[in-house]
Amino acid sequence: MIQVGLMGGTFDPIHYGHLLAAESAREACGLDEIWFIPAATPPLKDHAPHASSEERLEMVYRAIDFQPHFRAMDLELERGGTSYTIDTVKSLRELYPGREFSFIIGADRVNDLQQWHQIEELAELVSFVVVERPGVTMDTGSLPAGVREKLQRCEMPLIDISSTDIRARRGAGRSIRFLVPDKVYQFIKRNELYGS
Repeated sequence: MIQVGLMGGTFDPIHYGHLLAAESAREACGLDEIWFIPAATPPLKDHAPHASSEERLEMVYRAIDFQPHFRAMDLELERGGTSYTIDTVKSLRELYPGREFSFIIGADRVNDLQQWHQIEELAELVSFVVVERPGVTMDTGSLPAGVREKLQRCEMPLIDISSTDIRARRGAGRSIRFLVPDKVYQFIKRNELYGS
């Protein structure tokens, strides 16, 4: 069976931290492919993405074009509305039989898992690859047992990059070069994204 790791998020913008997490998870867990799925409207964020759906998807394509094991999926953007992981996973299981899915999350997201829509049903459909992040402690004690059993930890080199910081740097007129792949950097500059 083909093992696929799913990476969801706004990717506003995608950066080297996302790519390093994906590659670390792929290698540590023996995943055949990683599918990047930009969210239309993330349910647990209090603001809409800054870049448009088309711009965020294009940045993902540009960031991963060198890696044959990475793929971009526009499933949630096409569906629109609030992007619930359970809906995405159910759709993917129908569209791609013969694949087993794992959902890749940062350690900071583990503390939010109990708030995820239909988390216990989701844990029956996927396992969670938890990528360790610097300075983040996980509290798994409050998670349902069925969810805790589906957590698989994965180490990655410590790199502290966030989309929030990248947007703030751009807004302040500071450089984001070397925080994002060059093709993403050029796209952000050319389209004047995240500027003040």
